Amino acid sequence: MSDNHWPDDIYDDSWCRLPLVSRDALPEGAQPIFDEHADPSGWSHAGLCGPGGVRLQSPALMELWYPLGRYLRDGTGLSKRVREVAILITAREHDSRFEWQQHEGVALRAGVPSATIDAIKHRTALDAIDPEDALVVQLGREIYGQRAVGSDVFAAAKDTFGSAGLIDLVSIMGTYAATAAMLTLVDMQLPPGEEPLLPVS
Repeated sequence: MSDNHWPDDIYDDSWCRLPLVSRDALPEGAQPIFDEHADPSGWSHAGLCGPGGVRLQSPALMELWYPLGRYLRDGTGLSKRVREVAILITAREHDSRFEWQQHEGVALRAGVPSATIDAIKHRTALDAIDPEDALVVQLGREIYGQRAVGSDVFAAAKDTFGSAGLIDLVSIMGTYAATAAMLTLVDMQLPPGEEPLLPVS
């Protein structure tokens, strides 16, 4: 039983229902990815105790996913601000506390205003926030909440981001939706000692 009062099936080393993978148990191609996640100054926000550590349970998947993740973070041409708004609305729509916990601070550092973060967090009206932020949030709300995107929202998003940018933007959302599902499966816990930043409702 963890001192963190986690459920009985949670491993202390991974914060979830699966133990951390040993580096030596991984194929050669996945070991550099393990090292990147183990590096506190590396690419991963959460390190091994997070989605990266879980994906390493399937090394072949991780070797395929890793370059996609790098592209969606650094290669699309979308701003960090747009990317983080897309991640936050995805986390909110899936009530993914771990995703939100990792990205609220990242979003602030990327220039996302507190007003935008609060509108996403508390599911409030978007008329008082930056129009581009509002467009990304509305797009996420319609994709996940309504499961239909209105023609006006689609047209505005296509005009704003272009066809390729819009597909990349929704691919970011889709990747984080998949991550939210995986974190739900393994019951990923918040970092020890941290209070949840996202109210689940």
